[in-house]
Amino acid sequence: MVNTAYDSALRQSPAPRQTPAASPWAAVGVSAFDELLYQAILHQPDAGAGGWARLTDASPARVREACDRLLTLGLLQPPDSTGGLRAVDPRVAIRALIRRRETESELLAATADDMATAYEAGLLREEPSRLVDVVSGEGANAARLEELYARAEHEVCVFDTPPYLAPRTPQLDLQADLLSRGIVYRTVYAATALEDPDVLYHAWKMVELGEQARVLPSVPVKLLVVDGRRAMLPLTASAAGGYCAAVVRHSAVTEALQKLFELAWQQATPLGQPVADGELTEGERALTRLLAAGMKDEAVARHLGVSLRTLRRRVSELQERLSAASRFQLGLRAAQRGWV
Repeated sequence: MVNTAYDSALRQSPAPRQTPAASPWAAVGVSAFDELLYQAILHQPDAGAGGWARLTDASPARVREACDRLLTLGLLQPPDSTGGLRAVDPRVAIRALIRRRETESELLAATADDMATAYEAGLLREEPSRLVDVVSGEGANAARLEELYARAEHEVCVFDTPPYLAPRTPQLDLQADLLSRGIVYRTVYAATALEDPDVLYHAWKMVELGEQARVLPSVPVKLLVVDGRRAMLPLTASAAGGYCAAVVRHSAVTEALQKLFELAWQQATPLGQPVADGELTEGERALTRLLAAGMKDEAVARHLGVSLRTLRRRVSELQERLSAASRFQLGLRAAQRGWV
């Protein structure tokens, strides 16, 4: 039976049948009429299709079509032996509907990379010059670097080597922000770079924050690769100086640069802080870290503030403690103990 008081109120005031322009129901795929019908079913669950048609001032056929949609959305439960259509508890149904929409949105977002690849490939076919942007000047380079960091979604890979043309402190802040966002940050440092005390401090600070760092005697080029899709590298030789760089969009070039990084990463030595503090003095911990970075004796001695003779004596003492016949064997056994 239809509640005549509710029926009268619904007919006298058109307001209940008017859905606001910014109705939250639209976000979960519920139309204005479906919302109106659902409200009528909640208020008059026993009215049946004919009664709901009168309440919504719609034809029975339109009501049946809307009921089918509400069933599909999970807002109604199908009829059973006890009676006709029934509304699902809104607290349960609406939350389930929101979760379903969130899942659909996540699936759509997951296709963004594939769609972006097709989009960028189309742009390159139309105009190959779009592949590379040339950036000149310290300020322009810094701005583009910040933009690339801001757009990172998964991983940043870096070749770090001199010369350094800009202050490192702002970069440290940018990199720390990336790590705080859960972005993987991997760097291969040139050993010559770590001979600079400021660079070495920067490297250890980044490792403390979560950077994955490795060292090679040298790296082929200064390089930044973001998500394997965008890259930035200098256009001028190191000796030439200047602030001229290329920003490369996703293409076979960025894929090749990512592969170049991965090859170097596999060959590089991990740069990490030693553990098992009780087995080493503070000076020995510093020594093993610098040796692991692949520095020459002169650079290690300069960092520690000792003479070459003193440095070599300390290295010999460590070799003796670990029964290592060579520097290489010393490095292996120190790694086995978790010192590097």
